[in-house]
Amino acid sequence: MAAYSVSPSLKRLLFAGKYASPQSRCFAVHSKTPYSTVYSEKTFDKILIANRGEIACRVIKTCKKMGIQTVAVHSDVDANAVHPGYGFLSENKEFAKRLAAEGVTFIGPDTHAIQAMGDKIESKLIAKAAKVNVIPGFDGVVKTAEEAVKIAQDTGYPVMIKASAGGGGKGMRIAWNDEETREGFRFSSQEAASSFGDDRLLIEKYIDNPRHIEIQVLADQHGNALWLNERECSVQRRNQKVVEEAPSTFLDPVTRQAMGEQAVQLAKAVKYSSAGTVEFLVDSKKNFYFLEMNTRLQVEHPITECITGLDLVEQMIRVANGYQLQHKQEDIPINGWAIETRVYAEDPYKSFGLPSVGWLSQYQEPLNLAYVRVDSGIQEGSDISIYYDPMISKLITYGATRAEALARMEDALDNYVVRGVTHNISLLREIITHPRFISGDISTNFLPDIYPNGFKGHELEVDERRELLASAAALYITTQLRSQRVLGNLRASTTPMECRHWELCLELGEECHAVEVTKSGNVCTVEIDGVRLEVKGQWNLASPLLPLTINGTNRMLQCLSRDASGRIVLQYLGTLFKVRVLSKLAAKLNSYMPEKVPEDTSSILRSPMPGTVVAVSVKPGDTVAEGQEICVIEAMKMQNSLTASKQAKVKNVHCKPGETVGEGDLLIELD
Repeated sequence: MAAYSVSPSLKRLLFAGKYASPQSRCFAVHSKTPYSTVYSEKTFDKILIANRGEIACRVIKTCKKMGIQTVAVHSDVDANAVHPGYGFLSENKEFAKRLAAEGVTFIGPDTHAIQAMGDKIESKLIAKAAKVNVIPGFDGVVKTAEEAVKIAQDTGYPVMIKASAGGGGKGMRIAWNDEETREGFRFSSQEAASSFGDDRLLIEKYIDNPRHIEIQVLADQHGNALWLNERECSVQRRNQKVVEEAPSTFLDPVTRQAMGEQAVQLAKAVKYSSAGTVEFLVDSKKNFYFLEMNTRLQVEHPITECITGLDLVEQMIRVANGYQLQHKQEDIPINGWAIETRVYAEDPYKSFGLPSVGWLSQYQEPLNLAYVRVDSGIQEGSDISIYYDPMISKLITYGATRAEALARMEDALDNYVVRGVTHNISLLREIITHPRFISGDISTNFLPDIYPNGFKGHELEVDERRELLASAAALYITTQLRSQRVLGNLRASTTPMECRHWELCLELGEECHAVEVTKSGNVCTVEIDGVRLEVKGQWNLASPLLPLTINGTNRMLQCLSRDASGRIVLQYLGTLFKVRVLSKLAAKLNSYMPEKVPEDTSSILRSPMPGTVVAVSVKPGDTVAEGQEICVIEAMKMQNSLTASKQAKVKNVHCKPGETVGEGDLLIELD
């Protein structure tokens, strides 16, 4: 973030929280709404928000409620556009020190707590002293790759290599052997230096197949501290959370209380004052171990707000102004259930989500639905760039029960319109509807366990395939009939519009289906493979949403594109499907068309994502082995090693360190 001076006329206050929302809809979850409109306590006149995007919007929302003026700043990259994403200024101890020296109030913990908990090595030692359960491992700084190997061998594989100053899944690698330890040391130190300006690493025992459960804490400057229940954050990819919920299906009251009390012990040990989060790993026997403490507002804080009724930003502002906490531990409820999914500009078919960039050509949040909240910092027309985290928004649903919250999340994802960038809504929908997730049988290995060969999208059942084909056929016929009219009048004399009959051929993947369609009013009757389906809808072809009733079942589809050749792209059950609709004659003639020969990708390496080339390990003439690293691409502060798919000689190198590349750009050619 660019440096900015603060006018002395401002009330000397600065907010450096890390996460939250803009046009978020805040719903009443109890007898009173979590965000009241009347505020009587005197706090600050004006707050400078030293952050961007979604969190800036979220903080502004609460400040408006409290009658506080706000000032926003932006980096050069943000000068003409709004992007999703976050920085780590909220946990920068030097930043907090400078503010204190200038007499500026920092809305967050003091510099001692930030430094102590921001350093994973120091925080682990403090946790031990505070009688908090910790993970076995090496408590010092690992200086070289060979030292890392020795420590890993002594600790016992598998191990987790972590950036001491890290967070957000950056600078973390799991190693199962000596070679992976050396590679993990290199990548973790590089990512740590890039993200945090601190390349120190530590190594600890990797707890296989754990749950990631965190405790929200809130403390004031008078020695009072509370735990605000837990958040289940086990569904992750690349150590970054994807789906969160509160409460957890796994914890019983005894374990919940034990974790909460240890979290408060740790907060008091560093004289913590503000909102913070203590993260734990929990094994199958409900043993829990301290992972780290985040000295800021978490991305997933809205689900805690939903089940407790507390506005955490408001509480942080009150604490910063010197007020005591308003509540006692026995006042903190668990009312209902809340789910949060992180909507990313990512391609979920590549390693569960590699970044996507582009312009949001169409964007519509599902705020028409009850008990839905969207925390975002973008709008239609925004650019998603390579410079920040690719999060588009946080989608939150609330219900009296978990089943109710999940059903609302399913509807919200189906009604969410994101066009112009690749997004992960298909993955999110598959997660929340998967039987294992619904039963609560999850861990940090959930995604690789469920999709060992990578995510492929929704796999259609027989009935679902018929629904999709029937919808595509009905949409095609409706489009054809509309094209016969100009300003509501027929272009030329035709046969009566009602009760007409069509014979079509529909292509889906490698399959071809003969389909018959009749239409009467808003209802299309479609016969596929001897099965008749009735598809009913208002058929507003100008809307991005296509609400249909198929044999009495309500479905929300989205039509992303359709063209004159009969190619239709539909979003159905969260996943995009390409269907081609042809007349019987067109299908027959199409069989004579030559097929496009697919590109031989075994001899070329293309960039799987937009990013910056960090390193190129080969030159023309070099011989590479299968699996050998060829180059490294950095995207959103994460480094990705690209390898050779076969043993071959390098023919050409089309990139060099420091260059910016786009998705699909040619990097390396092999003979």
